[in-house]
Amino acid sequence: LAGNEHGDAIHQLEYRISRLEGVLRLNKFITESGGKIFATNGRRADFDGTVEKCKEAGGSIATPKSPGENDAILYFVKYFNSYAYLGIKQSLIPGRFQLLNGAQLSYTNWYPNEPSGKGEE
Repeated sequence: LAGNEHGDAIHQLEYRISRLEGVLRLNKFITESGGKIFATNGRRADFDGTVEKCKEAGGSIATPKSPGENDAILYFVKYFNSYAYLGIKQSLIPGRFQLLNGAQLSYTNWYPNEPSGKGEE
């Protein structure tokens, strides 16, 4: 596209994306924190299924790296009255956790004496 046509096409796409994001926010399927978009389909699934759906959508399973991102995930937990899987796994050292790719966690917000694996972390 030439000059102004290119700008018009970009403006139209930005407008459509903004409208779609608005609908998803209205229906409680997305929220944002720190420039990241957190999304859900609101359905229950197992961990592997959740990881796969996130990949299919072009993203990854949520891994909070700040209090704001943690709050974004908590938003869904409260709204859907359900748990949320995180992109965290137990390391080879019992009681220690790491990112799915093996990297060290840079942020945690566990309750005292957690994680215990009993769903109240």
